[in-house]
Amino acid sequence: MAISQERSKRKVGGSRYVDFRKKKGFALGRDPTHTKLGEVKKKTIRKMAGGRKEVNLTVDTINLIDPKTKKSSKIKIDKVLENPANRHFVRRNIITRGTVVETSKGKAKITSRPGQEGSINAVLI
Repeated sequence: MAISQERSKRKVGGSRYVDFRKKKGFALGRDPTHTKLGEVKKKTIRKMAGGRKEVNLTVDTINLIDPKTKKSSKIKIDKVLENPANRHFVRRNIITRGTVVETSKGKAKITSRPGQEGSINAVLI
């Protein structure tokens, strides 16, 4: 069955809304990617109008930016420290936007969306 991003079929009280149209292509969603820590694996997904999107399934490096020196470098991720999206993502090593990870240069906060983009950017904390 298709994943929809439209409103629920149920009202707050539990009764059903009357359908006024069928599901539309622009309202379709997909399962979350849940990018994990590990050897690099990517997947190409077809977007609307035939475009392509490359998403990360597993990653082990990030593009790290040091705000003091304004320099960027590619650094390996050691481990996931905290995740504001879900506290259980930490022990499953799932990386989302806002996740704090440990690197050789120190703690870094992920600023890009790993499940939507082909690369991961982070800022040194």
